Amino acid sequence: MNLSAPFIARPVATTLITVAIALAGVLGLETIPVSPLPQIDFPTILVQAVLPGASPETMASTVATPLERKLGLIAGVDEMTSVNSLGMTRISLQFDLHRDIDGAARHVQAAINAARAVLPPMPVNPKYWKVNPANAPVMILSLTSRSMTRGQMYDAASTVLAQRIAQVAGVGQVRINGSALPAVRIDVDIEKLARMGISLESVHAAVAAANVDSPKGIIDTGGRSWLIGANDQTTTTAAAYGRLIVAYRNGAPVRIADVATVHDSVENIRNAGATNGRPSVLLLIYRQPGANILDTVGRVSALLPRLRASIPSAIALNVDMDRTSTIRASLHEASRSLLLAVLLVILVVFAFLRSARAIWIPAVAIPVSLVGSFAAMKLLGYSLNNLTLMALAIATGFVVDDVIVVLENIVRHLEEIPPDRVEPERSNAIAAGDAFAAGTRRDAVRLAALRGV
Repeated sequence: MNLSAPFIARPVATTLITVAIALAGVLGLETIPVSPLPQIDFPTILVQAVLPGASPETMASTVATPLERKLGLIAGVDEMTSVNSLGMTRISLQFDLHRDIDGAARHVQAAINAARAVLPPMPVNPKYWKVNPANAPVMILSLTSRSMTRGQMYDAASTVLAQRIAQVAGVGQVRINGSALPAVRIDVDIEKLARMGISLESVHAAVAAANVDSPKGIIDTGGRSWLIGANDQTTTTAAAYGRLIVAYRNGAPVRIADVATVHDSVENIRNAGATNGRPSVLLLIYRQPGANILDTVGRVSALLPRLRASIPSAIALNVDMDRTSTIRASLHEASRSLLLAVLLVILVVFAFLRSARAIWIPAVAIPVSLVGSFAAMKLLGYSLNNLTLMALAIATGFVVDDVIVVLENIVRHLEEIPPDRVEPERSNAIAAGDAFAAGTRRDAVRLAALRGV
């Protein structure tokens, strides 16, 4: 059975199929995801628990162990690892590839609730996130300033920039690194407290009482009620905390400023970022699974002027890393290689065969075969990445070799056909109504070669 016979005998249908394949490939190229590497979604959940001031040993014994016992009962857990540091525990749960991540998240939340009864008192309950360890930020923005502190830049990044960027189509997560939210730090002098007979708990109680905003009650009189509204919270400046009274000694008040150094700082002084040697806050932007990285980064880049206008002018917002540069270079190189391959094949065919009609075969076959592969990639759920681009470059070489070899053999077989065998085949072609094969002597020869004459 000759596979190409029906397509040669029906040139109109073959042309329509070729155009359909090309159009499907173009549509697939417009909608196929673009990424640096193939998208691999590992069902992984990260659990984090915070206990300020606790040592890594304490975190491992009192926090990590109870959580691991409950989390280990969840079905489908392939691997569980925990990392304990000063005041923090991180537990990573990797599930089976066929495990539904949403269902696993519900079981993780139930396990955390079950372990809460045996955990020590914490400022916040343990939290969890659905993460992908194979995911990497597609774009990194940096905030630098000559006059503002890291805390002030972090505040602008968390309250303005991160929320606005997270709303961009294709953006999955925005993380802020390099600093923490502004806070007032109180460095207590233990020797002064000991000389005055004041405990650390007294300082803690004074600070806690200054941050309570509780209902004050209602005054009822004469058939009327007045709701008492007053805010007991101290302002967030170091001077206001320094005036708080801790105790009385010899009839005189002892204020926090007398036994401690109070200054404006950030919540975590051990988290710092730098860009080109200057203090900075970094915004790490991650894309959604399956999103086009080129379109996502393009939308964020188009939003940068509005983002710069929404923050103080003393803060400089710059792009530190853009992963699309390598992807664009790969796409450009792949397109360039494809174009060069087509041109070289056309030149080789024309140089050896001396036929202007023959050059149309590689000029159509190579682009259509490669463009049509994008439609198959879209149906199979593949993305356009460095690996698939490499595969297309290798496939281009195969197509080029096949086109040259097949075309050379066709021409060789046509030239070996005796001239006296052409006229009978032409009459048969005309009788069959095949006008395409009966046009010229070369058409008749080609039909004779097709039928095995």
